[in-house]
Amino acid sequence: MKDNYAKWIYLITLSIIWGSSFILMKKVLIGLTPMQLGSLRIVFSAIFLFIVGFKKIKTIEVKDWKWVILTGLLGTFFPVFFFAYAQTEIDSSVASILNSLVPLNTIIIGYVIFKIMSTKSQIIGVIVGLLGAVMLISSGATLNENQNYLYAVFILLATISYAASVNILKRNLQNMHPLTIAVGNFSVIILPAIGVLIGSGFFSEEVLSSANLKVSLFYLVILSLFGTAMAKVLFNKLVHVATPVFASSVTYLMPIVAIFWGILDGETLSLLQVIASIVILIGVYLSHKRQS
Repeated sequence: MKDNYAKWIYLITLSIIWGSSFILMKKVLIGLTPMQLGSLRIVFSAIFLFIVGFKKIKTIEVKDWKWVILTGLLGTFFPVFFFAYAQTEIDSSVASILNSLVPLNTIIIGYVIFKIMSTKSQIIGVIVGLLGAVMLISSGATLNENQNYLYAVFILLATISYAASVNILKRNLQNMHPLTIAVGNFSVIILPAIGVLIGSGFFSEEVLSSANLKVSLFYLVILSLFGTAMAKVLFNKLVHVATPVFASSVTYLMPIVAIFWGILDGETLSLLQVIASIVILIGVYLSHKRQS
């Protein structure tokens, strides 16, 4: 399969999977705390990945481990907790919209730290997409005055973390198999995740006897298998066949999917948000045009 077609398949698939992750997190938080959600999500995802690719760890060279560790922490460990906390105050659809800041941060970090140049078309596309995201955010804040938008800081931190990770992947792990990277990532972060889980009080009688626990764990297993484990491998594949900016543009399509699930769950969507979503799609097109 040619890279030009492959990257679009990966992009669309990831948009559906990650776009659905926000509503799943919302459901998980009914019976679990943010710390429990984040740590269990990592543990379950690690188990799934170890089952299919644990042997690949031995193929990672010593010189590459520092990059595997960094991408594990920046691309998965910290963001899962940031998003879990953010969604205790912000709707799932709004959280996905704020996540659209990733491409902008990818360009900034890529240029400032990694000296990766972006084309004029990519920069314009990111700006257009960002304007669409701002429209969605402002209209969402108007519709949901009871939500604490200070929690958006957690999502901002997650987008910076994601942007740094994707640049590291492209620059330093380009030749490593996507599954190997994912398994290596989770072999690093599973132990601290278990520590967080123990410290979160998950194993207390109060939590284990909760009426909402079984439902939350059901959604968490789906989130971990598809939204983290499988998506992690697919994203690594996308980074291999496309530019960092194109790969991060998945965050422009995710809000469309997340808003769809949000509406089904009773979240409000205005006409302005629909228009803003169209603007975001235009930004995606411009960001990959020609030299993508």
